Amino acid sequence: MGFSGRHFLANLILQIIRWYLRYSLSYRNLEKILEECGIEIHHTAPYRYSSSR
Repeated sequence: MGFSGRHFLANLILQIIRWYLRYSLSYRNLEKILEECGIEIHHTAPYRYSSSR
C-alpha cells in the first residue's frame, strides 16, 4: 500500500490509522501518544493519510 508524499514508514501510518479506528481516538490524542514515544507528527497527518487512497 502506498501513501503519496509520506514522511513516515508505511507500517507506522497503518498503525496510527488502526488506533484511530479501533479505539476511537481523536487526531490530537494520537499526536500526544506518538509524542510520548518520541515521534513528532502533526494532528492532521492521520487524516491526510486515511483519506489518501
